[in-house]
Amino acid sequence: MTEKKKDSETAKGGLSYVGKVWQTVAILALFVVVILIIHVAFNVLLMALAGALMAVYFHGLGDMIQRRTKLSRRWAMVISIAGSFIILGVLLWFMGTKIQVQVAELTDKLPATINTAKAKLSESPIGKKILDSYSGDSSKKMMETAQSLFTTGFGVLGDIYIILFLGIFFTANPSLYKDGLLILVPHQKQALGKHVINRISLALKGWLKGMLISMLLITIIISVGLGIIGVPVALALALITGLLELVPTLGSFIAMIPGVLLALTMGTDVAIGVAIFYIVSQTIVANIVTPIIQKKMINLPPALTLISQLVMAAVSGALGIILAVPLLAIIIILVDELYVKQMNPGEPEPKKELLE
Repeated sequence: MTEKKKDSETAKGGLSYVGKVWQTVAILALFVVVILIIHVAFNVLLMALAGALMAVYFHGLGDMIQRRTKLSRRWAMVISIAGSFIILGVLLWFMGTKIQVQVAELTDKLPATINTAKAKLSESPIGKKILDSYSGDSSKKMMETAQSLFTTGFGVLGDIYIILFLGIFFTANPSLYKDGLLILVPHQKQALGKHVINRISLALKGWLKGMLISMLLITIIISVGLGIIGVPVALALALITGLLELVPTLGSFIAMIPGVLLALTMGTDVAIGVAIFYIVSQTIVANIVTPIIQKKMINLPPALTLISQLVMAAVSGALGIILAVPLLAIIIILVDELYVKQMNPGEPEPKKELLE
């Protein structure tokens, strides 16, 4: 009777105990395979995120062009992409030689500057302890760690090409990829899916806008300030500072090191003044200017931001550090929308007409 009852339940559409076991095993196996694929292809996924950020930039610029010129959407996007490359090429054409000379000069001066800094540190007991802690194996290990941060699977130029092409493809037909993501969402949750995608898009747009303006602003401030103080290769140092603005917290301290070391050759007072100038300018830009620009970016706890940068540095090097903040923002939005808000069913779901 028992076997007949089990057979009848199975015939009605229910799974037997053995069937449920195999179903569970299959789900776990699929989960493990997905985790392994993500682990192996993590850098590729990060490049896809970087390409999406590039597309966000092209779309933001294209929207501005469309509003100002009343051109069609397609032509606005074409001007956005082509104009960005033309402006970049013109800047490199006029400033490339000067930047190249200053970077070469900086490369030549840094070794001597480091030796000067070591000589000054060795004059005090605390300085000697600092030098001892970073000499020998510790120094070699630090250099190997720093080099590993800038080692990627395809090489720097290969990564840049891939990210640029991904950004262009995402810009050319964004609805194709957005609709592809929404296909994976159950029909009754389509409105929520659109809301999550829109919220992530706004957050990334706010982060990117804030970063670009902050990078430009800090580059100008550092270039002018170091030029007035009389620090050599001010433009190269300013460009390094502007690029490292992509890495909150850590980037500010890293950018300050070569500037302070070069100022140290001019005197201890000059080095202290340059260090104060770096700290004040970075603080104003990071804590006043950037938050005002990034109104649509969610507030990220500083400790969590730093932890995410350290984790991404260990996992994926320089690209991971740069994309740690937008990736953290995406994770927080997903947790908030798909878990935290789902625990409060009394809150109304987003309306469909507001998400189109």
